[in-house]
Amino acid sequence: MAERELYETASGARERGQAAAPETLEEIEVSLLLEGLWRHHGIDFRDYARASLKRRLRNALQSEKIRNVSQLQALVLHDPAALDRLLGHLSVHVTSLFRDPSFFRAIRERVVPMLRSHPFVRIWHAGCSTGEEVYSMAMLLEEEGLYDRCRIYATDMNAAVLEKARSGVFSLNQMKEYTANYIAAGGKRSLSDWYSATADHAQIKSSLRRNVVFAQHNLVTDGSFNEFHLVLCRNVMIYFNPTLQARVHRLIYGSLRRFGMLALGRREVLDHTVHATDYEVVDEAERIYRRIG
Repeated sequence: MAERELYETASGARERGQAAAPETLEEIEVSLLLEGLWRHHGIDFRDYARASLKRRLRNALQSEKIRNVSQLQALVLHDPAALDRLLGHLSVHVTSLFRDPSFFRAIRERVVPMLRSHPFVRIWHAGCSTGEEVYSMAMLLEEEGLYDRCRIYATDMNAAVLEKARSGVFSLNQMKEYTANYIAAGGKRSLSDWYSATADHAQIKSSLRRNVVFAQHNLVTDGSFNEFHLVLCRNVMIYFNPTLQARVHRLIYGSLRRFGMLALGRREVLDHTVHATDYEVVDEAERIYRRIG
């Protein structure tokens, strides 16, 4: 905006008795950091929900032992290792095997029967994190006799978590909790059938990885790469502002074949989104929908 336009805008606000709310110094610093990440590294967090983003940035400041976001900006623009550490803070990785067991029971009871009609099934886990829910889906499909005709595409923007997901190695201490989840989700075998145990780690059996493709993909900046029968994007968009949520909904809608299904997280809804009328409800409680438009 030109200097004269800025002056006229400010003058008009004063004449109307309005005062432009000043940004806090922290807000200015955060905006400059996000713009720098986008311009220099091509990493776009500009449309993430600010309250959640600022909490994670404060954690990054404590971890780096620095005082303010301006110092963090200088660090991550010049130090690749610092950038990787920051991405670890900004990416949310809350997941587990058969997380929300009732969701996986709904997949087994409501979605799998619909998938059976297809000779080959493509599934996209968008924002797969460290892979626990991807392997949960693979176990479920194997138990339902569908896995051999399925391909699961598991994507995340963070290369480090993708590498962990690809390894299929998880803490043995977590398996007690995961076993309870598996049983509650309607598992038909024993969870221990799906991994081999060492002293402190559980290694997912290689047979479950044979039809999984792990790949880096950024929902903010990247486009569609296939046509899918099922897209899972659970507990991802709660961290986006409405503009970015709309962008991701358009991406997912364009990636679903007709009558393909979409699974969201429990705190995410289709109401008032750009494609709210283009889906029918499969399971309202578990936020599972089918594309009809």
